Amino acid sequence: MTYRVIQWATGNLGRAAIEGIASHPELELAGCWVHAAEKAGRDAGEIAGIGPVGVRATRDVDALLASDADCVLYSPLLPKSDEVMRILESGKNVVTPLGWFFPDRASASVAELEAACRRSGVTLHGTGIHPGGITERFPLMISALSRNIRHVRAEEFSDIRSYAAVNVVRDVMLFGKSPEAAAKSPMLRILGGGFEQSIRMVASALGFALDPETRTRHEMAVATAPIESPVGTLAPGSVAAQRFSWQGTVRGEPVVTAAVNWLMGEEHLDPPWNFGSERERFEIEILGDPPAKVTFHGLHPTDLRAAQKRNPGIVATAIHCVSAIPFVCRAEPGILSYLDLPLVHGRADASLTRSR
Repeated sequence: MTYRVIQWATGNLGRAAIEGIASHPELELAGCWVHAAEKAGRDAGEIAGIGPVGVRATRDVDALLASDADCVLYSPLLPKSDEVMRILESGKNVVTPLGWFFPDRASASVAELEAACRRSGVTLHGTGIHPGGITERFPLMISALSRNIRHVRAEEFSDIRSYAAVNVVRDVMLFGKSPEAAAKSPMLRILGGGFEQSIRMVASALGFALDPETRTRHEMAVATAPIESPVGTLAPGSVAAQRFSWQGTVRGEPVVTAAVNWLMGEEHLDPPWNFGSERERFEIEILGDPPAKVTFHGLHPTDLRAAQKRNPGIVATAIHCVSAIPFVCRAEPGILSYLDLPLVHGRADASLTRSR
């Protein structure tokens, strides 16, 4: 069966998703919503850089919702619950990297979305990379190798110069600002909404009896000399590296940790943070019997300039969403996490399949 998919937004992730949808044997691009007026009317494939696919991008939400598409891959810069509600009520499944990984069922807004799913016979599923994969799906898989687990850690180490969304790095992450200004960054709250769900998912699956509050931490390193970056030259004394962490605890002892380390390179930093011998990566560590540690390479760009057009980490986030779509479309209605779905997997290159 072929599932018809609408791509919602065409930033770096959305463009990678269009490429993934176009190459997936069970999917067909059925529509494309764009925010920018100059993109409306253009072929979605040309926006994605893969050539025409016969689908024109539009800003007409009503027309898209009235279509017979099966699923929306929802990836604007920031999510809007009322927008997701409209999509669900139109009878379309939603896959998104923007949350709903393991939402709080006691929340009134979550209950409303759950009810909309059941009324319309559709599913809402949050997925991605960190959070959305590295943080919970893969740690849970690896945890099956250990007993008596005492701590689970998922951590990112990235050169933030490769992140193409300059406005986000400058105006939301607040790189280049004073430490006092960056301390007020909304990133703990924005990312925390996802990472706290990931922590709860891991704890629920493994059986940790979490304390009510998640422990958070935000650390910064400043430039000691001018640093060239995509957001301009970082002045000495301005923020040039940041660490964020979220921890679920049991009686005050950390049992699940999610963390990110974002550096504008490794030079001229105080404190002198660096990536260590394993360089940019994602790490998963299980402290149990026996312990286990997995390091993911290949999800970071090797060229900072090329990363402005195609960042492997963003591509992986998009493809994780694309890969989930057939499983979500076949699932029972509701807000479903990895704990509710079969094993989501990718597909072989078309040149290596039996259909050739």
